[in-house]
Amino acid sequence: MFGIDGKHAIITGAGGGIGRALVKTFLAAGAKVTACDRDPALLDDLTGVEKLAFELTDAGATKRAIDLAVERLGPPDILVGNAGFTRAETLADVDAAVWDSEIAINLTGTYNIATPVLSHMVEAKAGTVVLISSVNGLIHFGNPAYSAAKAGMLAYSRAIAVEHGKDGIRANCICPGSVRTPAWDHRLAADPTLLDRVLPHYPLGRLVTPDDVANAALFLASPLAAGITGTTLPVDAGLTAGNLRFVRDVLGG
Repeated sequence: MFGIDGKHAIITGAGGGIGRALVKTFLAAGAKVTACDRDPALLDDLTGVEKLAFELTDAGATKRAIDLAVERLGPPDILVGNAGFTRAETLADVDAAVWDSEIAINLTGTYNIATPVLSHMVEAKAGTVVLISSVNGLIHFGNPAYSAAKAGMLAYSRAIAVEHGKDGIRANCICPGSVRTPAWDHRLAADPTLLDRVLPHYPLGRLVTPDDVANAALFLASPLAAGITGTTLPVDAGLTAGNLRFVRDVLGG
């Protein structure tokens, strides 16, 4: 159905919650998958994939990893740039070291892997790039350095779409809202009522799942989205559409 059977998909951040859903979804659709992460232990239990561990902030190591991926499975047809990290919650928590680290991992790391992948796609005159950004790149929800990097990914995706459209390459971004991954476990352990306060902000009344994000990425990477490039797709359970709590409290109060 999705038309990616036998296509080579490179997925970064493959050992995390969203990454594992991406790997599962693309494998199920028939793709050949190279699963990438900075920690090889996170890839240990993945099956049916080629595995590469490297640091995205090291451009040389990233280029060598892509060369190895091509040697193993052939030139990449699909890149899903999913790797990301954040720690600082507000501007008060950001210093120069935090800023540099989060920009390096989230934005420069995306550039470091996209650059060698794009060279192969340009040669093939075909390819799709899907970058996993965040609603933080659209609206401020804290995490300032991370948000700046994720907003940069939107602009970078548009640059790829506009400048490489002539090469048969499409590029789009997905902006997830809060995703119910194991990263939430420690927060819920500390405060079991947390979701009671969070969920009313989401029109669907739930958090996004990793599968929600993976399914959107599969669609954008597939020929079903052949006419879509340079776009940003929120996958956020309606968070950026509006807030009924605001309507009730302000307009109805």
